[in-house]
Amino acid sequence: MVQIWRYDAGHAMESVSDEVAEEEPLEIRVKNRAVSVTMRTPGHDEELAAGFLLTEGIISKKSDVLRIEPCALDRGGNVLNVVLADQTAVDFERLTRHVFASSSCGLCGKATIDAVHQRIDPVESDLRVSAGVILSLPDKLRQAQQTFERTGGLHAAGIFTADGQPVVIREDVGRHNAVDKVVGYGFLRGLLPFDRHVLMVSGRSSFEIMQKSLAARVPIVAAVSAPSSLAVEFAKDSDQTLIGFVRGQRMNIYSEPQRVVASSMVT
Repeated sequence: MVQIWRYDAGHAMESVSDEVAEEEPLEIRVKNRAVSVTMRTPGHDEELAAGFLLTEGIISKKSDVLRIEPCALDRGGNVLNVVLADQTAVDFERLTRHVFASSSCGLCGKATIDAVHQRIDPVESDLRVSAGVILSLPDKLRQAQQTFERTGGLHAAGIFTADGQPVVIREDVGRHNAVDKVVGYGFLRGLLPFDRHVLMVSGRSSFEIMQKSLAARVPIVAAVSAPSSLAVEFAKDSDQTLIGFVRGQRMNIYSEPQRVVASSMVT
């Protein structure tokens, strides 16, 4: 809780207590070597680390990871070390460049997409989902956002079945972290691939979110806001269905529209 001064036109300014979303750094280490520092909302950190490493191509199967544990020298709970199996090789140089993680990396859009597809194939899925199911997902996502209700300051990501049942929903100050958490949840529990599922995200859909969803083999990605141009291009090249502006009874479908059907009868 923090102390704030609340202003309301026509009324005196008052001092009140308010709750804000928690944000702290998390350092992810692999074999005790730091590979990433991300600002996140504490909680489900093991899922975040696993999802990040999977979507960056450092791990590919559950047996790659022996355990994820707090660093022995860390007293703040903000450092995780991922212990990998002896046979799991790591290209630290490629990882620390983060060539796919930043829009300022200097690569053109097509080169960036091609680089991802060198290690992750496009989706193959005959999944079909009712339009009504897609339209119901923003409310289901919002209903599970307990921290957002108190603070208004968190993004959310959720994995849903084809009939709209939630598998996992996570919140975080970073939308990419929220996606890493749901992907990591599936990875650590042996639920991947999510090739018969829908990823629903709050906010907009970006290239990074499409990359992460492709690593989890998600065929349909939906968002309450707009996609970026590179996200649309990536979705088309990855054979993923990308949906934006899912609000009320409307949505925009930017790629692979055959997976969304108006009829409630979905086969």
